[in-house]
Amino acid sequence: MIINRLIAKNWRNFQQINVSLRERQFIVGPNASGKSNLLDIFRFLRDIAKVDGGGFQKVVKDRDGVSKIRCLAARQVPEVSIEIHIADTPDVPATWRYALGFTQEPRGHRRAFLTYERVWQEGKLILDRPNLDDNEDPDRLTQTALEQSATNAKFSEIGKFLRNVTYLHLVPQFIRYADAIQGKIIEDDPFGQGFLERVASVHPSTRRSRLKKIEHALKIAVPQLEKLEFVRDKNTGNPHLQARYSHWVSSEETHQEDQFSDGMLRLIGLLWTLLENDSVVLLEEPELSLNLGIVSQLAPLISRMRRNRRCQVLVSTQSDALLTEQGIDGTEVLMLTPGKEGTVVKPSSDYDDVCAP
Repeated sequence: MIINRLIAKNWRNFQQINVSLRERQFIVGPNASGKSNLLDIFRFLRDIAKVDGGGFQKVVKDRDGVSKIRCLAARQVPEVSIEIHIADTPDVPATWRYALGFTQEPRGHRRAFLTYERVWQEGKLILDRPNLDDNEDPDRLTQTALEQSATNAKFSEIGKFLRNVTYLHLVPQFIRYADAIQGKIIEDDPFGQGFLERVASVHPSTRRSRLKKIEHALKIAVPQLEKLEFVRDKNTGNPHLQARYSHWVSSEETHQEDQFSDGMLRLIGLLWTLLENDSVVLLEEPELSLNLGIVSQLAPLISRMRRNRRCQVLVSTQSDALLTEQGIDGTEVLMLTPGKEGTVVKPSSDYDDVCAP
C-alpha cells in the first residue's frame, strides 16, 4: 500500500496542502521552503501510531507544542489538520482514509486537544470523533484512537502501515565510528548510528541476499568493487562491512566501513533501507557526499530497488542532477514555492514552463 493523497492545513510552512502522491515522489524547493517539514508530517503520524512511542501528546511535545507546529501565516486559525489516503496504487480510490485535527488547550497545561479524528474504510465512515464518550469526558481528546489498541481494532491496518514508515538522513561518521561513540542512539535511529546492528540482526540468508543486490548496485558507482560482505570481529564479535576491490594487487586485502568514503556509506545505508521496507521510506537529501555522475543514477536506482519491496519512496532534494532521469514524470516532482502566506505545494506537471520540451 502507499499514501496516494496528502491533505494538510496550517502545518509548519504550509497553510494548505492537497496533493496526489506517487510511488516515487521527489520534493524540491529552496532552502527553508519546508521540504523537511513536509516529510515530518509522515513521521508525526508514525510516531503517534507507534506502540511504545508515547502517543499524541509526546509527538506534539517533541515538536515544541502546537504553537510551533501551526503555520505562522494561519493567524487567527488555531486548528492544524492532516488527512492521508492509503491505497494499493496511486490512481485508485483509497482503501483507508485517516484524518486528524487538533489545537492547543487555551489555558492550563496547554495540552494538544483533538478537534476531530475520522477514519473511512472503502468510503464508509467508521470512526467519527468527538463522540458521546468524548463529550462526557473531554480529557479523552488528549489521545488519538490510532494509538489505542483497544479502540482501533477496526482500523489497526492503518497503524501497522504507519509504524513501518522509515526516515533516513544517514550520517556516515555514526557508522564509521560506531564502536568508538557507543552513545545513546536516537529513537528510530534516523542517522544510522545502529545501522551495522540492523544489518547483523537479520537472518544470514536474507543478509547475504540484500548485500549481493547492494553490491551489484554499487558497482555502477564504484566499478572496481569486487565484493561486499558482512563479517564479525574475531575478538569482539562486533559487526562490520567489508569490501574487496578488483584493482588491488593482493586478493586478500580488504577495507572495512571505517575506510569507506562518506558517499559509499550513504549509498549502502540508502539501498539497505529500500530493501528492508515495504511501507513508506523518507529520504532526506540522499545526494550528499556523492558526485554528480552517481547522483544522476539515484532516481533509476531507487525505482529498481523499490520494486523489490513495493515500498513508497519520498525524497527531498536540492540537486538538479537527481532529476535528470528521462523516466521521471511531472507528477513525481512536488515543487515548493515560498510566499508571504506560506509555502505552496504543486506537482511540476502543473507548471507549463517546467513541462515544456
